[in-house]
Amino acid sequence: MGNPLMSATSCTINPHQCRCFETLTADELDLLEATSVRISYKKRELICKQGSFVSHIMHVEKGLAKVFLEDGANSLVLKIIPQGNLLGLTSASSEYNTYQYSAMAYVDSEIRQIDIGIFRQLLRQNAAFAAEVIDILSANSVQIYGRFFCLTHKQAYGRLADILLCLANRIFKNTEFELPLSRKDLAELSGMSQETVIRMLKSFHEDGLIRLEGKTFTVLDYEKLKHISETG
Repeated sequence: MGNPLMSATSCTINPHQCRCFETLTADELDLLEATSVRISYKKRELICKQGSFVSHIMHVEKGLAKVFLEDGANSLVLKIIPQGNLLGLTSASSEYNTYQYSAMAYVDSEIRQIDIGIFRQLLRQNAAFAAEVIDILSANSVQIYGRFFCLTHKQAYGRLADILLCLANRIFKNTEFELPLSRKDLAELSGMSQETVIRMLKSFHEDGLIRLEGKTFTVLDYEKLKHISETG
């Protein structure tokens, strides 16, 4: 049996789709709806702050958010949360009453805030709901382990290829899309300087792997970019 980390990437998107709400009964869905609110966030607006008290579990109804750790001077991106996924699950346990990370909207987003007490109640009373949440947490852990293995051991070109393929495959599901992230964002995600990312994007463009026209990003040679990602 092969080493699963050999196929890992520094991708920040968990491929597991959130299906926990599908396990709820009609009454439980009504309860969830009655105790939830939907909040709109502008691009770059903070959704939750690391260390603040937890009042809600959040579901990204629309948009894109990044999850990161910070110490005041430095930050480390853990993952990106696309629409249809949950934020704040590390606080589902009553042992953690503060957010373990910060989250920020990458683009204009709509977040559904679910009362933390109701969410914990559903975990206790609905085994299928709890099992699905456990699956999400497990998939999050596997994705983060693979990401940091790659950030530590892959070369720069492999890490950037990971992020570009991650965006194409797991967020936009297309080889051509409007890129919502700045060069600084890409640098942050791939663990490199902004200058390095700009130089490498130019190299990928000159080699015919990608095309960048304004905000429009196109993967021109998917297989070669995948090969760079795999070989690191």
